[in-house]
Amino acid sequence: MRPKHIAFPEDGPILSRHGRTGKTAVELQLTLVMRIKQWFFLLIGIALIGGAWFYLNHQKNSKVQETWAGSGPKQGGRGGPAGAVPVVAGTVQKRDIPIYLEGIGTVQAYNTVAVHPQISGILTTVAFKEGQDVKSGDLLAVIDPRPYQAQLDGAVAKKNQDLAQLNNAKVLLDRDTDLFKKGAVDHQTYDTQRFLVDQLDATVAADQASIDNAKTQLSYTQITAQFDGRCGIRQIDQGNFVSSSSVLVVLTQLKPISILFTLPQQSVLQVNQAAARDGALKVIALDSTLTKPLEEGTLAVVDNQIDTTTGTVKLKANFPNDDLKLWPGQFTNTRLLVATRKNGLVVPAPVVQRGPNGTYAYVITQDKKAEMRAIQVAQIQDGLALVDSGLEEGEQVVVDGQYKLQPNAPVQVTLPNQGTGHLTQADPSASPGESPADQSSPGQDTGKLRRHHSRPGPSQQTEESVSPASSSQG
Repeated sequence: MRPKHIAFPEDGPILSRHGRTGKTAVELQLTLVMRIKQWFFLLIGIALIGGAWFYLNHQKNSKVQETWAGSGPKQGGRGGPAGAVPVVAGTVQKRDIPIYLEGIGTVQAYNTVAVHPQISGILTTVAFKEGQDVKSGDLLAVIDPRPYQAQLDGAVAKKNQDLAQLNNAKVLLDRDTDLFKKGAVDHQTYDTQRFLVDQLDATVAADQASIDNAKTQLSYTQITAQFDGRCGIRQIDQGNFVSSSSVLVVLTQLKPISILFTLPQQSVLQVNQAAARDGALKVIALDSTLTKPLEEGTLAVVDNQIDTTTGTVKLKANFPNDDLKLWPGQFTNTRLLVATRKNGLVVPAPVVQRGPNGTYAYVITQDKKAEMRAIQVAQIQDGLALVDSGLEEGEQVVVDGQYKLQPNAPVQVTLPNQGTGHLTQADPSASPGESPADQSSPGQDTGKLRRHHSRPGPSQQTEESVSPASSSQG
C-alpha cells in the first residue's frame, strides 16, 4: 500500500507515516518555478527555430517563383520583359477551304447474291474456288443433268408422235374437203375432221412448250455467275443433294462498291441545294483515324424520307474501288463536299478557345498584349479552323500558352519546340544571334509544348520538377 503523508505547519518538515523527513513546501514551490522557467525557454527556442525555418523556406520559394515567371535581373536574354507571358503565335490567313459534311457509314457490295439452285439433284461439280474472281456467265457448279435430259427426250418424242397424227389428220381433211364439195361426204363428217386437225395442232404446240420447259430445266443444271464479282466461302460440298433452298456460295460485286452513310436531317436542304448547283457531289471515304483517305467517289442517292427515330437521312455513294481498299461490312468515315469557301479566314485549330459566352481567341496587339476577342467558327477540320467573323487577315493570334493569359496581359512570342506548321511564327524582335533554345524563356508553356518532345532535355526536366503548386507549398 502507498504510504499516506501527514502535513504539518509550513515551516516544519513533512513527515511520512513511517516517520521519514520529506521536502519543505518552500522547496517544492522553488522546484515548480524552475520547471515552469525551463518549459518557457524551451517554447521560446522552438518558436525561434520555426520562424527561422519559415523565413528561409519563404526566401527559397520566392526565388523559385521568380525563376518560373521568367523575371530576374540576370536571365541573359532567355525571357522577354519582366512579367511577359511566353506564347506561340500564328497568323490569320486567307485560303480556299472546302466545306464538308461528315458522317459514319458502312461499306456495301454494289451487288450481292446468294447462289441457289433452281432445281433439285446431286451436285456433281463445283467449278469455282473460294475467293475467286469470276466474270458474268462463268460456270460455278453442275447438278446431275441426266434426269432432266431424259425429260427433254420424252417431250421431243411426244411431239413427234402428235405431229404424225396431225399430218395424218390433215391428209384426211384434204380428202374429205374434195368429197364434201362433190356431195359425197355429209357436213358432220367434214366438220369433225376439220376440228380434229385443229385439236392435233394445239397438241403439237403443247408438246413444243414441254420441250422448251425441259430445255430450261436442263439448263438449270449448270449454275453460272450473274455478274462480275468475287466468290465467298463454299457452303455445300460436291456430292451433296441440293434443292432450291440450298445456298452454294455468296457472290459479291466489289468493283464498283457503295457506302451507305447518314447525316443529320438539318443537312438535307444543304445537300439538295449543292446537288442542284454542282451535279454529282464528291464523297471521300476515310479510315477510322480521319487522317488517311481510302477512296473518292460520287453521291448516288439521298433517301426519300428521314428516319423519325434517329432524325437522320440515309445517303448512298458509289466508289470505283480499283485498289480494293473498301470491303463490304467495313465501317468508314465519310466526307461529303457541299461547297468551297473562297478566301476564307483560317487559323490553327488550337487558336479557338471555348468559354461560357462561346468561342474566342487571343489576338496579339501591336504593343504585345493579349486581347480576348469573340469569334464565330464555321468548321474545324484537318488542324485548321475556318473563322466567319472576329478576326482579320494578317493578325497575330495565340496558338499555344492561352491558359496563362489574361486579357491585356503582356506576351512574349517564342518558337515552338517543334514546328506547328507555317501558320505559326516566332517573335521578330528576338536577337538574330540567339538560338531558338535561348529565345525561349524558363516560364514558357512547358505544359503544352512538352507534348512535342518524346524525351525532355535537362532544362525542361528542371522546369518540370518545379511546378507552381510545389512552389506555393511550405
